[in-house]
Amino acid sequence: MGERERGSAVVDFVLVMVVLVPLVLGIAQVGLVLHVRNTMTAAASDGARAAAPLGATPSDGIVRTRQLISGALADRYADDVTAAVTTIGGVPATEVVVRAEVPALGILGPSVELTATGHAVQEVEP
Repeated sequence: MGERERGSAVVDFVLVMVVLVPLVLGIAQVGLVLHVRNTMTAAASDGARAAAPLGATPSDGIVRTRQLISGALADRYADDVTAAVTTIGGVPATEVVVRAEVPALGILGPSVELTATGHAVQEVEP
């Protein structure tokens, strides 16, 4: 290595890190958003199943959904949970909807709204 090349490794390192660090952080952030979305979807589906049996009410589904989200994520993701009895394809069903804001570009960046819906066939008396 000649005298003129001294310090070039530092410049190369900085140039590579300028590209590599945002790429790695972006992949981690996408992973976080997908984790939150998948957790919300699973909780909404389980909440709908909790509200579907005979004698259960939509509020039972809301409680179950909030428990699951609070156990896996922060409580703020369980703030906007709604449940209702509806009809899907002519069959009575329970629908649970979860809405939450998830930071899309880091903790202080803009956020994206995610909506997850879960359905379950409502049990009816014969």
